[in-house]
Amino acid sequence: MRGGREVAAVTDASFELGPGECLALIGESGCGKSVLASALLGLLPRNAAATGRALMGDLDLLAADERTLARTVRGRRIGLVPQSPSAHLTPVRTVRSQLEETVRELTGVPRAGLRAAAEAAAERAAFPVSHLDRHSHQLSGGLAQRAATALALVGDAPLLLADEPTTGLDRDLVDRTVDELRRHADAGRALLMITHDLAAARRVADRVAVMYAGRIVEITGAPAFFGEPGPRHPYARALLDALPERAFTPIPGMPPELGDLPAGCAFAARCARASDLCGTLPATTDGVSCHHPVARPHPEESSRA
Repeated sequence: MRGGREVAAVTDASFELGPGECLALIGESGCGKSVLASALLGLLPRNAAATGRALMGDLDLLAADERTLARTVRGRRIGLVPQSPSAHLTPVRTVRSQLEETVRELTGVPRAGLRAAAEAAAERAAFPVSHLDRHSHQLSGGLAQRAATALALVGDAPLLLADEPTTGLDRDLVDRTVDELRRHADAGRALLMITHDLAAARRVADRVAVMYAGRIVEITGAPAFFGEPGPRHPYARALLDALPERAFTPIPGMPPELGDLPAGCAFAARCARASDLCGTLPATTDGVSCHHPVARPHPEESSRA
């Protein structure tokens, strides 16, 4: 609810994520990516509600009560790298004390080994051991990001939700961070990475999901998305074309307000391929929700090329 009216922040989001796989969820700010992650962890505001199902084994995350989520899900079955790490770090405690507590709770390391285990966890996320005895207000944005990543990785949870995990990091640290997240998946765990950084997504993802105005408009394999034949939804194509190393062409217009969405395709007002048909919602076919998707090349044409 917002201002007394109901707003659908995420609608009909459907995907599967298996062990050993990384799915990158991309899209412009305000499209609902972080809301989706919050719903999976039961962290939505009190005036929000989630319907549908989100199955993790035999547990429906959307139907689970707070006791179950707090005691058996958060940190243990699902780790979270939050979008705003400073807000998730306890301001009156040092990073070291928070890491040691998390290590003790999630791994059972005895007290005598906590210091070494906390330092190992920090190094895993490229957080300098020399800063462990600082409080969150003494950290830069990039350091806070690395501290939050260290905390999220401690339990080696079967599913890791990484919400903009590279914010505030330089390119070398971005690569190091996403490589560590990739190792998490390569060890047989699942990774959902929410990001604006398409270079990071290309480095780490097996599949890419594109969200626009609260809906997932395309899901495809990362090699096809970033290479050939490329994405099929016009919005996904436009995201890539806006990159400096590509056409560097901005997407015209602005995304619609989630509380004032059009009846049909929400991207139609910004889309060069739009027609009258786009006044109705498109069905999802072969992972693409669009009335006028970019056609795949015919197999014979691809072989000739």
